[in-house]
Amino acid sequence: MTDAANTRHTRLLIIGSGPAGYTAGVYGSRAMLNPILVQGIQPGGQLTITTDVENWPGDNSVMGPDLMVRMEEHAREMGTEIISDHINSLDLSTRPFTAYGDTGTNYTADAVILATGAQAKWLGLPSEEHFKGFGVSACATCDGFFYRGKEIVVVGGGNTAVEEALFLTNFASKVTLVHRRDSLRAEKIMQDRLFKNPKVEIIWDHEVDEVLGAHEPRGVEAVRLKNVKTGETQDVPCAGFFVAIGHAPATELVKDSLELHNGGYVKVEAGTTRTSIPGVFAAGDLTDHVYRQAVTSAGMGCMAALDAEKFLAEHEEEDETAHAAE
Repeated sequence: MTDAANTRHTRLLIIGSGPAGYTAGVYGSRAMLNPILVQGIQPGGQLTITTDVENWPGDNSVMGPDLMVRMEEHAREMGTEIISDHINSLDLSTRPFTAYGDTGTNYTADAVILATGAQAKWLGLPSEEHFKGFGVSACATCDGFFYRGKEIVVVGGGNTAVEEALFLTNFASKVTLVHRRDSLRAEKIMQDRLFKNPKVEIIWDHEVDEVLGAHEPRGVEAVRLKNVKTGETQDVPCAGFFVAIGHAPATELVKDSLELHNGGYVKVEAGTTRTSIPGVFAAGDLTDHVYRQAVTSAGMGCMAALDAEKFLAEHEEEDETAHAAE
């Protein structure tokens, strides 16, 4: 049961505040749905920890945090109510759906758009954290351009690592792929492409022990590798270090209620943002294990709002009847 005194009702609740969430807010507002958007722990999402963004259409270069401030202002200006709260649990068993916030506020909604994003998996090294954004990255398509003619180290052994390493050969003078085992998990066709690329060197049976670099100005200069069999270490010079050990979609809220696939991403009906529960939609990195770009997330946010608008129009009469009975 929800506490009526602490309950807010909305036709459309958007959970998450990256490009998908804010774009859904813009389109949901334009559809006169008066959406409520709950920002979560990291308002603005992954772009707030990105420096230069050079692949956002219309901006030759924009700082990630600045872009997210503009998106938030746009959604707010269009009519989205933006709330600083974090949803800790979500009941999707009956409509209206209920989201429970850390502030003690409960949000009921006739439709929900999930835009909670995904986080790159990191190694967890203090030096890795120190150099994030200063030579340490988890997105080759975001940051590879900055390493033209320089040496790069990539860690990982799956499809993500091989794809990142191959992509980075378009810019780098040399790409060293480090893997803790003696064989890759990536698809064979990807491995063949990697092995044939003259810019790539692979160091087997090693893990990254530390990221080394300058502190003023901050920048990566090398990574220290440790042989997993002998314990011996070696330093590999590089200007950039890319962590490619996978992504973790933020599906904690819905892992027991929605259909997931591909390692935990929310499954949507092809060509739509519809999930396995009618009235619940998913957009952005939460559901996208392929592209993971700001512009595709924004596109899916638009799709989700339009899908939600259509759903709500089809269920308008029954929703009005239900609310009148409350």
